[in-house]
Order: sequence, then C-alpha cells, then structure tokens
Amino acid sequence: MTDSAARLCVLSSSSSGNCSVVRARDAAGVERTILVDAGLSPRRTRILLTEIGLSGVVPDAVVLTHLDIDHWNPGWVAAMPETTTVFIHRRHRARAERSGKAYLRTGVFDGEFEPLPGIRAKSVLLGHDDLGCAAFRFEFVCGASLGYVTDAGAPTPEMCDHVAGVDVLAIESNYCPAMQLASSRPDFLKHRIMGGKGHLSNAQSAAAVGRIGPRSDVVLLHLSRQCNTPDAARREHAGCPRRLTIAGHDAPTPWVPIVPGESPELKVVRYQGVLWG
Repeated sequence: MTDSAARLCVLSSSSSGNCSVVRARDAAGVERTILVDAGLSPRRTRILLTEIGLSGVVPDAVVLTHLDIDHWNPGWVAAMPETTTVFIHRRHRARAERSGKAYLRTGVFDGEFEPLPGIRAKSVLLGHDDLGCAAFRFEFVCGASLGYVTDAGAPTPEMCDHVAGVDVLAIESNYCPAMQLASSRPDFLKHRIMGGKGHLSNAQSAAAVGRIGPRSDVVLLHLSRQCNTPDAARREHAGCPRRLTIAGHDAPTPWVPIVPGESPELKVVRYQGVLWG
C-alpha cells in the first residue's frame, strides 16, 4: 500500500453495533480519520481503535448511514469530541432532533458532500424501514473509491449503479434464508428483515456484488449472529474473484487497502485476521 492510499478497517459489524474506520489523506496531504457509523459505545470504540494502532486518534468526521441504535450509539451525543463533525442525511434530521440523537456539530447531507476537504462522498437513500438508509460512494485524493452499503432492504439497480466499479466494496450479507425461517424469531421480525425493506441475504449480496463489479476487495458487513455464519456467507460468495473479508462482531478486520485500479491475482478470504484459501 502506498503512502497516499486510503484504507478501511471494520471495527465491528452486527446487530450489536456497527462501526468502520476509513483512513485517507485530505486535499492538503494530511491523513485523516472518518468513522462510518458509530454504533459501538465510546469506550468500546476507543479500545478497538487502540487494537488497530490508532490509540488516542480522534475521528475528524463521522458519517452515519442511519440512526438505528446499532449504527449511532446514543452515548456519543455527549462523548463525541468537539472537533468532530457528525454527518446525517437530511431525511434523518428531524428524527435525530426528536429523539435526542442530534449532535451539536451536525452536518446534513443529501446527495454529494465532502466530509473532509478533498474527500468526496456521494449518497443515495435505500429503502430500509420508514426513513431509509444511506449508501455511500467515497472518492479519495489518491484516485481510489470505496462503496459502503448496509441495511439495504433490496439489491436495487439504483443501489448497484451507485457504487458500480468501486475499488473496494463493503456490503452487508446479513442472513441465510433457511436459518432465518427456522429461527425462533417472531414472524413480524422475519418479514421485516426479508420483506424488501430490511436486509440483504447472502444470495442477494452475492448477486449485487456480481453486478457492481468491485475491482479488488469485497468486505461483508452485518452478518446476523443468529441467522448466519461466516461459512454460509463465504459459500454464497465463493464465485467472487475478488479478495473477500468477512467482518465479525468481536474483533476488527485487518486493514483493507483502497488502491486505485488494483486487481488481485488470486482470491484470498480474510476472517478476523486469519487467511483462508
């Protein structure tokens, strides 16, 4: 990875809490830190940042996909450093203010915006629950791009076209339908998850990856701890010719370099620091 390259680490991803770290240089060449979602407690986030070598690093920006508690932990409203700006979608602003989840330094986006100078984020709102969930295409000074898609509801053409051809794609692969149907979850919850406004199944995620065509890496997010397993997700994505990283709930992923135009010569599956052929 070159000094100018961006990189991604998923600290944790599940219904217990979602938080990813993006490190990239801004327009002035200074390496900056962006959190995509902050669904872990401030204490847990700091512990995991230390584990990946970022002890004492303060995020320059936080970009939220939506306001569910596993993506925006309410503890951050009081604990977020004063220098950090939290970006939320325009459609989520009223809910944030009503529920006490609005942070003092809040930036509101709708479409394209710059969370930091020279780092562009393009957003579309996906059909998750009532207010939707933002999917992002990040474009960095080094020329590389990152797609970030979670809580997607359904793999729509708009979603796939929005992040088509990114260098690295982080996308949810939430559940195995057979495990979901066999689970003890109530029927209303199964319908919410599987009904087109909840989450992507492993098969839906794999189909979306095929249409999106990321250049180098795929990072699987938000695996259900009750209705999915890393092996089940990996089997569904077995035909993917990109490097595959599976994020878990209990340990950060390795750093994934976001390099423009990189194409892997062989597929490697990374799971919580272990390499699988």
